[in-house]
Amino acid sequence: MIRVRVVITGRVQGVWFRESCREQARAEGISGWVRNRFDGAVEAEFEGKEPAVERMIEWCRKGPARARVDGVDVQAIAVVGGTGFQVR
Repeated sequence: MIRVRVVITGRVQGVWFRESCREQARAEGISGWVRNRFDGAVEAEFEGKEPAVERMIEWCRKGPARARVDGVDVQAIAVVGGTGFQVR
């Protein structure tokens, strides 16, 4: 199990990014959360098996159809053993 914090920049708010992220995370069996930041970015934490987390990171590099992703910053953090995936 691994956990990462991801910050996605670009046109990522108001384009269904968070809801699409939640759907994708649930499909991958990932726990964690996603939220909008005041600076216009989207921040998320993903926890799960490494291949599934890597697929979530790759999904973030594209996002939903209406998004324009300019950057994805990934930081490894401590596993917390969470369950479920929430939009905050």
